[in-house]
Amino acid sequence: GHRLVHGGDKYASSVIIDDDVIHTVGELSSLAPLHNPANILGVEAFREALPNVPMVGVFDTAFHQTMGEEQYLYSAPLSWYQDFQIRKYGFHGTSHKYITKVMQEKLGREDINIISCHIGSGASICAIKDGKSFDTTMGFTPNAGLIMGTRSGDIDYSVIPYYMEKTGASIKEVDTILNKKSGLLGISGEFSDHRDIESAMANGNHEAILANNMYVNRIVDYIAKYYVELEGKVDAIVFTAGLGENAREFREQILNKLACLGILVDPERNQKIAGYLEENEGIISSDESRVPVYVVPTNEELMIALDTYDLIK
Repeated sequence: GHRLVHGGDKYASSVIIDDDVIHTVGELSSLAPLHNPANILGVEAFREALPNVPMVGVFDTAFHQTMGEEQYLYSAPLSWYQDFQIRKYGFHGTSHKYITKVMQEKLGREDINIISCHIGSGASICAIKDGKSFDTTMGFTPNAGLIMGTRSGDIDYSVIPYYMEKTGASIKEVDTILNKKSGLLGISGEFSDHRDIESAMANGNHEAILANNMYVNRIVDYIAKYYVELEGKVDAIVFTAGLGENAREFREQILNKLACLGILVDPERNQKIAGYLEENEGIISSDESRVPVYVVPTNEELMIALDTYDLIK
């Protein structure tokens, strides 16, 4: 099983890799120039070494192909999508798909409505309706949506030509800044890892506190947005990935800001769950909470293995 980052709108599920798939993934390299060519090199090396072994491609974008036009189109000229495939694709699909599968088993049905929060150095939130991706925070690239370790997330696009005019920076330089020198790192000035942010916060570092609070606010914004998009019919909110699974005070901050929606944290339950403790999953909301809140460790490797097994058996 191979993780392939970008399948464009060509692949809505994992596929057996053949020459046509390799060709198509190559054609889509302009959408993921840092990832798709490297992914192809890996596939071709394995095909050469193991010529009789079936290979399966698992796309980061596939799970989100169930989004409707209203969710995936940008309010730019429609020809941008028709001619250049410019649209929201979403990423972390393998993780959100795994969380959906786990929650379907926990809740005992397929047609679940959940808000899946993959919060790590890279981060995205997905509104899942009837067991399928309905909307997600990442867009044409993974730089959209939430603030992340080094990525800016959403900004006003007019900032880019303004900054270029003021500084003489090239578009490539600005792209590097927004992808690799922004987010928590850009605001704090020092730290892209939230564990370092937490340590600095404990010492009263203003910039670290600011970066943390901005991150919390952006996550709250999107959870609230998706709560409304799902018409309040939310079976669960799920935290996963590095911060989602481990940052207990961070989770509590987020849930305290959602209390006006009737989403209530149980501080004792929340404190008991982290990847490095005995309990690494469970419910962290109070019994009175309108929506139960879970921590569920993600397992993208297992999801790739399961998709591979399903396709080759």
